[in-house]
Amino acid sequence: MATAPEATDGAAPPKKSKKLLVIIGAVVAVLVLGGGGGFWYIKKQQAAAAAAEEGGEDAGAHAPAAKDGHVVPPAYLPMDNMVVNLADPGGDRVAQVGVTLVVKDAKASDQVKAFLPTIRSGVLMLLSQKTAEELLTAEGKEKLAADILREASIPFGGGEEEEPETATKKKKKKKAHVEYPVTAVLFSSFIVQ
Repeated sequence: MATAPEATDGAAPPKKSKKLLVIIGAVVAVLVLGGGGGFWYIKKQQAAAAAAEEGGEDAGAHAPAAKDGHVVPPAYLPMDNMVVNLADPGGDRVAQVGVTLVVKDAKASDQVKAFLPTIRSGVLMLLSQKTAEELLTAEGKEKLAADILREASIPFGGGEEEEPETATKKKKKKKAHVEYPVTAVLFSSFIVQ
């Protein structure tokens, strides 16, 4: 009878080692998958950060805010103060206006600087067509800011006024919205004499 217990002792250890091998294999698989997933996530974050530094399209160059909530501040491009005779009868009224252009970012600021003489000339022409009465009202200043914004978009292919739709006109296809480098106009000084 001594031989029977030896046979059962020999059969038990292989069952435990198979269970142990399955458990070890599962743990290794979880660690490998977790490590691979972590490595992939870190590489993706590094690639996104590198693309953001280069200013690529995938980095959200057209979006003002990144996915992490970080807002890209605009750049401000001040223009020299302009003094111009107004279109009042008699020609004795003068306006001194300081304009600061708000641009999307520093890269856009460089683009706008190349066209600054053209933009300044257009703004001077706009101002010379205004009367003191128009410029002294809040609505007149808002309209002037909108006109300057339109004038600043001309070198970049903009500047067209939108046509009001009427019932008799056939509806045209809507044009795609285009973002120009200059996004807003601020007045740094405004004197009418």
